[in-house]
Amino acid sequence: MSLPADFLTWLDANAAALDNGTADASMLLPGLIAAGAAEGDVLAAVAAISRISEHSMAAGFVLWGHRVFMEYLIQSPNVALCERLLPDLRAGRVAGATGLSNAMKFLSGLEGLQISAQPVGKNFILNGGMPWVTNLRPQGFHVAAAIAHADGAFVAALPHDAPGLERSLDLDLMAMRATNTAAIRLTDTKLSSEDILHPQATQFLPQVRPAFLGMQCGMSIGLARRALAEARLCAGAARHVLRAPIDDLDETLIAQERALLDGLRAQRFHSAPAKLFEIRIDLAETASQAVALELQASGGRAYLMPAGDGFARRWREAAFVPVITPSLVQLKSALAAQIKQAAA
Repeated sequence: MSLPADFLTWLDANAAALDNGTADASMLLPGLIAAGAAEGDVLAAVAAISRISEHSMAAGFVLWGHRVFMEYLIQSPNVALCERLLPDLRAGRVAGATGLSNAMKFLSGLEGLQISAQPVGKNFILNGGMPWVTNLRPQGFHVAAAIAHADGAFVAALPHDAPGLERSLDLDLMAMRATNTAAIRLTDTKLSSEDILHPQATQFLPQVRPAFLGMQCGMSIGLARRALAEARLCAGAARHVLRAPIDDLDETLIAQERALLDGLRAQRFHSAPAKLFEIRIDLAETASQAVALELQASGGRAYLMPAGDGFARRWREAAFVPVITPSLVQLKSALAAQIKQAAA
């Protein structure tokens, strides 16, 4: 994935500020759009998120949320909604927020939906909330939500200015703070039927899950790739014993990335989601191991400031990977349930 060198340099210079929240978060999405990071198909999106996350996982996280929401529109049967919203999203005039973390857990039988709808003519009144959503730019956003109703569940795109939709203050995260991550509360919020992405959540969610999780994997790939590169730079003569583990983990990362891209390209994960779950779990472990190797290669320098700034940020980023919804615990639970069901 080729991205402008000046933008990548800007990311490197601002990675710490994007992480600790001192950066102007409103500048990030327009910068990503101007760099062409949101263009192309799902495979291109994985590559872009990986490349961006090498420099800042906060930026990769924002790109993931935005690009996944765009993918919902692209795959939605509601052509009019796609034509209405996609131009502003592609131009970065408004943000897209995936909002379907709860829905993906619902799909795996891990929890119920947190938003309910009551029909009012052709429209709906919504109540409920989403406790954690990224890329809720105060300048304007659309957020996807899975919504329960008497006949099942549907997926909709909620505009930021819908009456009764309330965005909380940014959540007090320990890292990746300049990501406009907040909670959503819906109180008697009117939803037009024209804003429904798909009338059947149980049909739409498996359809978009490969893009949702596949792009999410890009963050782990980028983080691991950068940590391994830093480990190589630090692993001098006194640390020659680390060269073999670094090479081995690099080969593992390349194989995992290839398995992800091959599966997405062949659309294998629609019928075999467990394979994608396993890749997501394995990549999280690879990212953790890569950062640990960077620490070993850096030695005491990792604890000296400002020399250790980049490492400290990547350590916090690695701690976030296992808890991104669906978390590793949730994915392992879903895999265990599938194995139990198959055995029965």
